[in-house]
Amino acid sequence: MAGVQAFFRVTLESDLLPSIFCFLASVSCYLGFSMMGWSCLVTGAGGFLGQRIIRLLVEEKELKEIRALDKAFRPELREEFSKLQSKTKLTMLEGDILDESCLKRACQDITVVIHTASVVDVFGVTHRESIMNVNVKGTQLLLEACVHASVPVFIYTSTLEVAGPNSYKEVIQNGHEDQPLENTWSAPYPYSKQLAEKAVLAADGWTLKNGGTLYTCALRPMYIYGEEGPFLSATVTAGLNNSGILPSVGKFSTVNPVYVGNVAWAHILALRALRDPKKAPSVRGQFYYISDDTPHQSYDGLNYSLSKEFGLYLNSGWSLPLFLMYWIGFLLEVVSFLLSPIYTYRPPFNRHTVTLSNSVFTFSYKKAQRDLAYKPLYSWEEARQKTAEWVGSLVDRHKEMLKSKTQ
Repeated sequence: MAGVQAFFRVTLESDLLPSIFCFLASVSCYLGFSMMGWSCLVTGAGGFLGQRIIRLLVEEKELKEIRALDKAFRPELREEFSKLQSKTKLTMLEGDILDESCLKRACQDITVVIHTASVVDVFGVTHRESIMNVNVKGTQLLLEACVHASVPVFIYTSTLEVAGPNSYKEVIQNGHEDQPLENTWSAPYPYSKQLAEKAVLAADGWTLKNGGTLYTCALRPMYIYGEEGPFLSATVTAGLNNSGILPSVGKFSTVNPVYVGNVAWAHILALRALRDPKKAPSVRGQFYYISDDTPHQSYDGLNYSLSKEFGLYLNSGWSLPLFLMYWIGFLLEVVSFLLSPIYTYRPPFNRHTVTLSNSVFTFSYKKAQRDLAYKPLYSWEEARQKTAEWVGSLVDRHKEMLKSKTQ
């Protein structure tokens, strides 16, 4: 005991005291701990995934503020977020991810940034320049804003598409992070997400304005389904408008889709890990595939599983062989290119979408389980039930619309 007292007496009387205070202050800054707690900015907070992250964030301990950033918020979501104010301060910010001044204000006094905002365009509807600007330049601007505001933790929502599939003939089952898989398509969505993810992981270790260090990681979720899922909504609506016959979007695929609630949960665990001095070293600069226990199945099979109880069904008729669909897609691309000087023709499908929708491409979440302590928050049965109930609401809405038209 006397030795300990002597150590503290010598320390307090020496020139080490300022250094010790600086060290403790930097540790406190890194951890985001203070008497006031910590804060989190979520970009794309009004989106399919972003709003689910917000709902889980409000349950986190010592969280003093959530900032939700998006271009606009639907009135019903504004109302829901306002109700969450009773649990923690929730500030809704409307702004553009390409607005530097907006990003700098949004990042001020923030501890963690979760960057989900992006243009998701699989079918080539959005102009390439817009996708590249938002997904790549927007991410770069946000990273720079984090450095300027000394934000120590940055989590990026990437996509499985940065890994492929590059050929429908290639079979990847229970893939993992150690496999050197990389997208080779020039399609703007996977290419832009690939560049953005690389920028985020390369930024790990950057020096912040206050002298601290930026810690980053990226999550690569599988195809995400769940309530309010845009792709599932479009598929169900198309089926309802086609006498209950669901459109075929991926008959030959084998994939392991992931429920939106589990993807949101993975983001919470990632931020906890990067704020934990014991876990952070193994998570920094890493990417993680995020899946769950949803059965491996085709995209068509998933859509059918989630909607069959409402009378929707798959067309059991003959369909084109996969190789023929692929080469028709190539011909449609040629037509689009030839017409481009005088007319913008967007083919219904191309080689990339045929490959994406019809490949055997599944991945394990073992690395996330090991490093992030990730375990799905929702079982397949829970996820299926919640999603099916929402599909039922779409069916009811469709029936009401038809009824109003006949009156």
